[in-house]
Amino acid sequence: MTSPASPSASHDDNTECAVIELRQYTLHPGKRDVLIDVFEREFVESQEVLGMRLLGQFRNLDNPDTFVWLRGFKDMPSRLEGLTGFYTGPVWMANRNTANDTMIDSDNVLLLKPAWNGSGLVHRPLGRAPVGSQAQPPGLIDVTVFALKAAADQPLLDFCKQEMTGVLENAGAHDIAWYVTEDAPNNFPGLPVRTGEHVLVGIAVFRDTQHYGAFIESGAWHQRVAPTLDAWLRDGTQSMRLVPTPRSTLHD
Repeated sequence: MTSPASPSASHDDNTECAVIELRQYTLHPGKRDVLIDVFEREFVESQEVLGMRLLGQFRNLDNPDTFVWLRGFKDMPSRLEGLTGFYTGPVWMANRNTANDTMIDSDNVLLLKPAWNGSGLVHRPLGRAPVGSQAQPPGLIDVTVFALKAAADQPLLDFCKQEMTGVLENAGAHDIAWYVTEDAPNNFPGLPVRTGEHVLVGIAVFRDTQHYGAFIESGAWHQRVAPTLDAWLRDGTQSMRLVPTPRSTLHD
């Protein structure tokens, strides 16, 4: 935790990550808090000192046996460097059995990139609570994975930037981010990622579940977005209502 940062750790916190992983873990019943405890105590600073960026960790409100988190990288070479350093390093080796014993599956991972320059999340480490904090930060994070018929084209991105973002902003959402599939080969095969599919991923932070519910009940998305968006979609849209864990930097 206190070792000096490597050169790659100088990644500017005020810039978006060019590559991120959206990681969804399926856990054994009742084990989510066990994983969150070891993760937030041992796996935050020990990854960031190697140049990786933990953009947020979450509980899924609709599935008590899942843990969702976002990990960012400066670029693909930095991903290889950071993951190699962490998963061969002392912190992971000392705690991997505790973490792995909570998991049924950890391979539901999307490798993503910002949909356009400036559309991604910015790392905000000053928003992170200290080690040992148990207080849940405020906010409801909506993460939606839109399965696409083909790679996102410019008309879709223009519609996303204008209409889709506008609907969310009008509903009071902030920290709105958009990602698409990163089609570079997985350069750390020890951690599998989903392949052979194209997605658009939207992330938006609402004040709380009530404000998110009001957005859904307003029907604005179905009226202004869904009819046009449908032309790009195949079956399989996934929407997640997530709440931040104590040390998540993404929250209201």
